[in-house]
Amino acid sequence: MRTRTSPLRRPITIRRAVAGDAKRLTRLVRGSAAYEGEYASAVAGYRVGPDYLEAHRAFVAVGADEQGGRVLGFYSLVLDPPELDLLFVDDEAQGRGVGRLLVAHMQSEARAAGLDRVMVVSHRPAEGFYHRVGAVRTGTVLANPPAVPWDRPEFEFRIPPE
Repeated sequence: MRTRTSPLRRPITIRRAVAGDAKRLTRLVRGSAAYEGEYASAVAGYRVGPDYLEAHRAFVAVGADEQGGRVLGFYSLVLDPPELDLLFVDDEAQGRGVGRLLVAHMQSEARAAGLDRVMVVSHRPAEGFYHRVGAVRTGTVLANPPAVPWDRPEFEFRIPPE
């Protein structure tokens, strides 16, 4: 079990993902400890390409550090149908509020786009996180072997108007 760490003390900027981020985001997805063991096949060949970043509303959380900025996490919002397609936080940054910042940013983007809800199909290790950040469980997406050999919890973020 991962130990929770203290909040980040350095500023975090959330900006639109660009083509130059694609390789770093792919490494973040493939290296995620949340997808070890039985879930490894889900990300083994996964690629976040420049074409994906161009076609979707993808945003990265960048932390200020001595190297001039490190990608701490990212998300991708699909507008039609409204879905949080990807949300990953670097393993070393988990438990420090990065995921919460990304979710709050996603909700703001969804609101600006006129959405009143955003669905998320997750996997079991992320279920607690989605509950903590306000998503409501709406059902279960059944396994679809061989691509996805396990059932997945489905959540919804309700986006209230401003």
